[in-house]
Amino acid sequence: MTSAGTSVYDKTYGGSAPEIYQRYFVPAIGQPLAIDLVAAAEIRAGQRVLDVACGTGVVTRLTAERVGRSGSVAGADINAAMLEVARSSSAESQPSIAWYETTAEAMPLSDGSFDVVLCQLGLQFMRDREAALREMRRVLVPGGQAFISVPKPMPFFEVMHDAIARHIDRDTASFVHLVFSLNDPATLERLLESAGFGEVTIRHASKELRLPPAAEFLWQYIQCTPLAPSIMGVDESRRIALERDAVNGWQPWTDERGMRYDQDMLVASGRR
Repeated sequence: MTSAGTSVYDKTYGGSAPEIYQRYFVPAIGQPLAIDLVAAAEIRAGQRVLDVACGTGVVTRLTAERVGRSGSVAGADINAAMLEVARSSSAESQPSIAWYETTAEAMPLSDGSFDVVLCQLGLQFMRDREAALREMRRVLVPGGQAFISVPKPMPFFEVMHDAIARHIDRDTASFVHLVFSLNDPATLERLLESAGFGEVTIRHASKELRLPPAAEFLWQYIQCTPLAPSIMGVDESRRIALERDAVNGWQPWTDERGMRYDQDMLVASGRR
């Protein structure tokens, strides 16, 4: 968690890490990917949908728009601060969303209570991925489906990883690789099948993402992730060097509006 009013050079990032995540990460990355995941799941009116590892709720809110008043939507996440932002972001427009603070591996939800389970950018972080998938299957009705999206490693993020490893340390930089750690289609397929899912499919997808200018994106990303404590704790000269290397390394993706790159994704689905 970052503290309120954290400053990087002449810019101040006010609020907690989840608030910064909602303000910057969601519009640039979370929302564009969420739109595609919800479309892939073909969410429709009247369905009951669970969003696992919902974070600040971008997938949850998009899903609630699709299911309408005749359906129901719940979001589950282990991070209480993320859920606080999720609740406040939907309190007025979508007050019927149910939010659960829980691990994915043991959710306090009834068997067979959802038609669809979604999980965006979350399975790779779970301590026991197969247990989490078994829980997702358990809460589905017979014939219900789960849709899980995970990102593939990209040269764009290797720039950030290498700059952090060079100027901070390799342990801190390892978080960047963790984000992309579940990237093998065969492994993802085996996980779903081991959890009991049938009709498992793995689809490759790509999404063009429009990002802010390089220096802005670097510090926005750092401030809303577990990278912040280690990086903000070093002396300013190392942070300046980190920024310089990241900005230079991102030149191939830079244009007059900021940055643009294509993020490759794996979208897995399975049926109970």
